[in-house]
Amino acid sequence: MGLQPTGIGKKEQKVLYDYQKRDIDKIFSRLQEFPEKYNLLYQLPTGGGKTVIFSEIVRRYIESSRKKVVVLTHRIELCGQTSKMLTEFGVKNKIINSSVKQLDDQNEYMCFVAMVETLNNRLNEDHLELDNIGMVIIDEAHYNSFRKLFRFFKNCFILGVTATPLSSNMKLPMKDNYNELIVGDTISSLINSGFLATPVIYTYDVGLGSLKIGMNGDYTVKSSEELYTNMLMQDKLLYSYEERAKGKKTLIFNNGINTSIYVYETFKKAGYAIRHLDNTNSKQEREDILAWFKNTKDAILTSVSILTTGFDEPTVECIILNRATKSLTLYFQMIGRGSRILPTKQEFSILDLGNNTARFGLWNSDVDWQSIFRSPDFYYDNLVGDEEIERNFKYVLPEDLRKEFSNSEDIDFDIEEEYAKTKRFGLRSLTVLEKSIEQHAKMCVQNSEDVFDARILSKLLDQDIEYRVRRYSYCISKSTKNYRDWLEEDYKRKLRSKINQLFMD
Repeated sequence: MGLQPTGIGKKEQKVLYDYQKRDIDKIFSRLQEFPEKYNLLYQLPTGGGKTVIFSEIVRRYIESSRKKVVVLTHRIELCGQTSKMLTEFGVKNKIINSSVKQLDDQNEYMCFVAMVETLNNRLNEDHLELDNIGMVIIDEAHYNSFRKLFRFFKNCFILGVTATPLSSNMKLPMKDNYNELIVGDTISSLINSGFLATPVIYTYDVGLGSLKIGMNGDYTVKSSEELYTNMLMQDKLLYSYEERAKGKKTLIFNNGINTSIYVYETFKKAGYAIRHLDNTNSKQEREDILAWFKNTKDAILTSVSILTTGFDEPTVECIILNRATKSLTLYFQMIGRGSRILPTKQEFSILDLGNNTARFGLWNSDVDWQSIFRSPDFYYDNLVGDEEIERNFKYVLPEDLRKEFSNSEDIDFDIEEEYAKTKRFGLRSLTVLEKSIEQHAKMCVQNSEDVFDARILSKLLDQDIEYRVRRYSYCISKSTKNYRDWLEEDYKRKLRSKINQLFMD
């Protein structure tokens, strides 16, 4: 029998950064200590070069052990990108895709790249038999679809790679499938070393009380669509873009196709260069849209989560989170699409319209991944709740609205302070809203020539009214959405009556 091919070409070796070399050495120390039946998880932020790292590991492993490697991905695009990177490292590899029914030529390769579903089907059908596999590498290991393949590789060293070692299914923690976690450099460290762009973060408070939680633990598409397609949210999105990101190449993430289409129409009507992309687009349409986005300087692309993995466009200058999520992984993935650095791009903007920053912390804050890996339930249980986040909102009249009320010196109203007075002097709690209505009415009258102008101005106060009513409902410990909705409608009706009264007086 002839010698097995090493699978290693004679290409010039790629240069690795110090932190990458350090992590590769750590992983190889585990390989030497536990060459079989050991599952190791490795964490490194998006943009840190996970594919580069595991490609070098594959090269060194094949060279030293003469055993074969299988690399698993969950998307077909990632198969192609991974295969290309392995080739750049001189590793001859074969992609096992839907067109590959048998592996008659497997002796010619020491490395195989496969999509999880395809390989699972082939192995279950007994159409494929992979010989001499010593290592399995799982890219984006937080997805649970990979678990079904573990039984085929019981005697192998399994290396899972992810930016977020937190399972996509909270009922199936990663600690149950991996013996150990190795944590790579932090986002802040990679920024300071010049490997990732610096984020400039802007947050816009959004009331999420209408959102529902689905079976997967995240907000449902249906409830998200209802919130984010309404005109108030569309206006807030357009305003935030024009205030902080106008002229920047922008990627907008939504939770639902209808929302993304609404966003497309809103921005198109406002005269901006925008395209919409979702999973119903054909392969050719997707390629055309992404080529347009790449080559258009101030392009805006609105999408539905499909660009969270397998998409790498370094020219993105702004990420807009036009959605809320309970998934820490999705939060990091979305923002990571803008973190690639270029000589002409040292920073990028993040516009958060889903209270995600308040829920998870700043994207570039350090995270204790070891604790999350060991105790994911504790992490989930201690996430800041939406109601607590909203309790900390402070509404400030936007600058353009403030100009509409330029004749009014006093536009602020402290609901909590007024409520404390009612308790102190034994007054009815509704006195608080009555005083607030009186102040709003005066603001409208002071800046209008007649009652009709004043009524139009009062509509500009909708968000301030919503904020004040919410603060009041917290004070009286009765903050159900139905009750708040009734209070808001009652507030606006009384405001119109008060404006009429002031003009008559």
